[in-house]
Amino acid sequence: MRTAIYIYKVYAWHCRPALVLLLAVLTFSTARAQIGEHRNEFAVGFSGGYVVSNVGFTPNVQQGLHGGLTGGVTFRYTTEKYFSSICAIVGEVNYAQLGWKEDILDTHDAPVINAVTGLAEQYERTINYVQVPVLARLGWGRERNGAQFFFQIGPQMGFYLNESTKTNFNFADRNTTDRSSSIVAQDTMAVKHKFDYGIVAGIGVEYSVPRVGHFILEGRYYYGLGNIYGNTKSDYFGKSNFGNIVIKLSYLFDITRTKNDKIK
Repeated sequence: MRTAIYIYKVYAWHCRPALVLLLAVLTFSTARAQIGEHRNEFAVGFSGGYVVSNVGFTPNVQQGLHGGLTGGVTFRYTTEKYFSSICAIVGEVNYAQLGWKEDILDTHDAPVINAVTGLAEQYERTINYVQVPVLARLGWGRERNGAQFFFQIGPQMGFYLNESTKTNFNFADRNTTDRSSSIVAQDTMAVKHKFDYGIVAGIGVEYSVPRVGHFILEGRYYYGLGNIYGNTKSDYFGKSNFGNIVIKLSYLFDITRTKNDKIK
C-alpha cells in the first residue's frame, strides 16, 4: 500500500506541467466557445531595422553597444478577438548582426592608447545569425482601417552563420599595462555554441489601410538564455549571453481574411 501511494505521489509530481497545460487548454477552449469572436486571417510580409547588442560576460568585460542591421520575413495568423483583445501568433525568420564593442579604458576611465599606432585601442566583434522568434501577440484597436497598439512575447532561436573582428591594433602589440581590466580572453576566442536561444518581448503600433496592408513600428528586447562560450568549471567565462534591443519597421499584406463586415 505504501509503495502504491509513493508511486502515485511521484507520478503526480512529474505530471504537474502536463496537468497545468491540459487545464490551460480546457480553459482556453471554454472561453473561446463562450466569448471569442472567431478570426481566420493570415498575413505575410517583410521587415527591416536596427539592432544594438552586447554580451553579458562573467567575469565582466567593459562594453558599449554594438550596432547592426536586421531584416527578414514575417508570418501572422490572427485567430480570435476576446472582448477588445485581438489574438494572433507571429512567426519570423530574420538575419541579424549581433556582437559586442569593447570600451578599452585605463584606471581613470580614459581611452587606452596603443604604443605602436598612437591611437585609442578599439575592438569590435560581429556575429551573424538567422533568428526565428515565435510570438504570442495581443492587440487593441482597429484591425483593418486605423491604428492598433500591440504587445507580443515568446521564445526565439538563433542559428550561427559566421563572425568577424574589427580592431585597430595587433594583438601582439596591445597595451595591457594601462588597461583597467585584464580580461582579454574573449578577443581571440571563436564562438563555441552555434545555437542561441532566449526570450523576446516587444511593443509597437500598427496602422492598417484597406486593400493596401499593415504598416508596423515596433521595439523589442531579447534576453539570451544560452551562452556563446563554454561555461563549465574548466572554461574561462561562467556566462556569455546576448542581450539586444531592436527597432524595426514591417509591412504585411493579407492572404486570407475573415468574412465579417462588422470588423473595423
